Amino acid sequence: MIAAPTSGSGKTTIARGLMALFTKKGYKVQPFKCGPDYIDTKFHEAVCGRPSINLDTFMASKEHVRELFVRYGADADIGIVEGMMGLFDGYDRDEGSSAEIAATLGIQVVLVVDAKSAAYSMAPLLQGFISFRKDVRICGVIFNKVGSEKHFRMLQQVCEDLHIECFGYLPKSPALEQGSRYLGLDFSERAENKELIELLENNVRWQRLIEL
Repeated sequence: MIAAPTSGSGKTTIARGLMALFTKKGYKVQPFKCGPDYIDTKFHEAVCGRPSINLDTFMASKEHVRELFVRYGADADIGIVEGMMGLFDGYDRDEGSSAEIAATLGIQVVLVVDAKSAAYSMAPLLQGFISFRKDVRICGVIFNKVGSEKHFRMLQQVCEDLHIECFGYLPKSPALEQGSRYLGLDFSERAENKELIELLENNVRWQRLIEL
């Protein structure tokens, strides 16, 4: 699951970018979306060439969500679940949240964190998310809107001190910020979409994500 501490952190950009990157690499990618969101799923389908499936524990039982996940992911090489809102944001505390869905499915969470205005202050933030629910397994972090290589090294120190894996980062990019102002990024041949795939390929340990 690709999730985030809050909305607007960049999880949608990174989730769809990874879908596009893995599809480009020749993998069969099955997309999923937390919650009753029928806009994001259309973008997923355009990228992956497969229907994106909603996983929602508000309108469906946990058993049904597990059944959907297994059925639609059975013939895929990679499954990517895009979270919704903040990781623990549900209709009643964390009920119905992305965290609940991750725990229900027993899948690991990659946390996308907007790092544009912080460095070592990320440590207590991440520590709180990592330890909040023992049945939610946050396996690593991708930082978004990183200002420089020095900034990224500082963020890597955070992950080292917390003993959590750092999968890489996306740098600040006006093109990506422009594209994400609309109802999600479209994955036509626009320059910012090609740039996104190249940035992920160059700055994110995508081979390690495939191992997971």
